[in-house]
This record gives sequence, C-alpha cells and structure tokens, in this order.
Amino acid sequence: MTLQHPRRRSVLLATAAVSAAAAAPAAASGAPGSGGRGPLVIGHRGAAGWRPEHTASAYTFAVRAGADWIEPDLVPTKDHVLVVRHENEISGTTDVARRPEFAGRRTTKTVDGRSVTGWFTEDFTLAELRTLRAVERLPLVRNRNTVFDGRERIMTFQEVVDLARALSREHGRQITVFPETKHPAYFRSVGLPLEPALIRLVRRNRLTARECVVQSFDPSSLLEVASARLGLPLWQALGTSGGPYGHPVTYQEMMTPAGLREIATYARWAGPDKSSLVPLSTLLEDAHAAGLKVGAYTFRAENRYLPAEYRRGAAPNDFGDAFAEYAFHFGRGVDAVVTDFPDLAATARDGRRS
Repeated sequence: MTLQHPRRRSVLLATAAVSAAAAAPAAASGAPGSGGRGPLVIGHRGAAGWRPEHTASAYTFAVRAGADWIEPDLVPTKDHVLVVRHENEISGTTDVARRPEFAGRRTTKTVDGRSVTGWFTEDFTLAELRTLRAVERLPLVRNRNTVFDGRERIMTFQEVVDLARALSREHGRQITVFPETKHPAYFRSVGLPLEPALIRLVRRNRLTARECVVQSFDPSSLLEVASARLGLPLWQALGTSGGPYGHPVTYQEMMTPAGLREIATYARWAGPDKSSLVPLSTLLEDAHAAGLKVGAYTFRAENRYLPAEYRRGAAPNDFGDAFAEYAFHFGRGVDAVVTDFPDLAATARDGRRS
C-alpha cells in the first residue's frame, strides 16, 4: 500500500524522506499550544456552534472559550490569495446568492470528481470577495447564529494568523493556527495551487512549530508542504469512506497498522472521524504505537450529531449529553478534539482535573 497520486509518484518518493525529517522535530516539541493542560481543544472553523464559521468573532469566541488551536480552511481567490472558507463554493456561507451584481458568476464545476453548482472563490478577486458578508451555514440547525448574518466579511489566512498572534498576547498563551488545504488536486488543475501560497505565507510570517500545524486529507499536499522544510507538524486527516482524491489507497487502508506507520513517515498527527474510534476499534492504540498523536473530529452538541446513547429528548437540534461523549474519548486517550463547541470541550477537559 502506498499513499500516492499516480501522476505524482516521483514527487512523493522524493519528498518522503524530507517529510520524515520534518516530522521528527515536531515530535520532539510535543503538542504545540497545549501548555501541558491535557488533550488539545481545537476550535473547528472557530466556534462554529456559536458564530458563523470562519469569522473573526468565531475564532475570538473559540479562544476566549478555551481553544488551544483554531482551524481555518484554505481556498484561493482568482488573484491567488488564500482566504478561509469551508468550501470554495460559497453560496451557503456568504450572501453571494442575494447579490445581483454576481448573479452571472453562478456556474457548475467538477470538484474532486463531484459536480457542484454555485459561486466559487476562484472566480472572484479578493476585492470582490471583500464585498460579501458571512452567514450561518446551518440555519435550520443553528437558527440562533443567524442573528450574526451579514455582520462580518471573509477573512484572509494572513488575517487569521494576525488574529491568532493578537489573541496569544491577550490571553498569555500560545494560540496555534491549524490550516487545512482544501481540494488541493482541483486547485492544482486550475492553476491555483494552495501549497506555494501557504509556504510563502509561513515563511513571511516566520511561523514556528508552536504557531502552525498543517492538515489535509490529501497526503500529496502534506508532502509538498514538507518538502519546503518549514519544520511544521503535519496532520493527516482521515475520512470514513473512500480515500484521498486521486490516490489508489482508501482511508480504511490508511487506518491499518501498516498504513499508520506509513503516515508516521511524514506526519505527526492522524485525524480520524470520532466514529472511527468507537469500541472494538484499535485505531487509537495502533496510531500511538506508530508514534502518531491522534486528534478526532468533529464534536458537536446537537442530538443529530451525537451517538444514540448521548442524545437527550427527541428534538434533533436540542443539545444532548456532549460532556459524556467528551469524557469517553478523553478516557480513551485522544490527544485532541476538533469541536464546534470549544467551550464545552474545555469544560469537559478541565473538569477531569478538578
């Protein structure tokens, strides 16, 4: 089993040794941003449970609630600036669909083998995107968040870095940025590769292993970042079905002991869906045996996202017993949780020590 894109075999083989070297100092440095407080709390797109995702208020809320890391998803603009959105299709996270001046930009594209219709960041300059405003992505689930619709603009990754540093000073602890490269193969195919822009920004800001951890579902994206010898920890995200787009390997194969040992040659972290760590799974123990830290995603509080035993009442959008779910995973020994509700995760973590 090899984690490679058929057309990028030579690049991956050439960078595998570089990746291993990049992972080694990260392993020695421990978990950036943790301060020895226990499992890391990672604010998923900020604090997406309480504010529209990927906004300054969502990131700020996350840190003030106890998050150690904040997660920006990276996509490019037409003029190749990295901005933070969950997807490059932005009709669900901005007011673009209600903006008549951009009606003609609506189109259909094939992104990682999937047909998607809407408005795409790569068809807008940064200046044009600046005119849009963020909205709640799940208004039927999180109606309370819609009160913030239209109040904030799209952020660049540079602005997230600047905000993280300002919040680090404000709170007297290191806040780590945790960028994810989204759809790397697609953006390479349209001439807007993510990795060179990310590498330039890391170098320009002199980001250290304590300030930045790079994640992707695509191992070739991580290997390209590693080839730049930035010294940053890398996080291999793992899906529940299929495999990284364009690669012959499946996520299930990547989560075997052999697959995890291969991940450990270039990454410091493995990031599975929390459902992959349920009882009878040895994934957590196998990853630790391979020398990897494990960060599980995505923890939410609503019944619809909780296992049946943690749901309370019949309403799918009411909160269930999220604390019990955190307690289970903390008890198993996860090293980090990626959560829409960092306040709940921090309370659950800190309560274990009281």
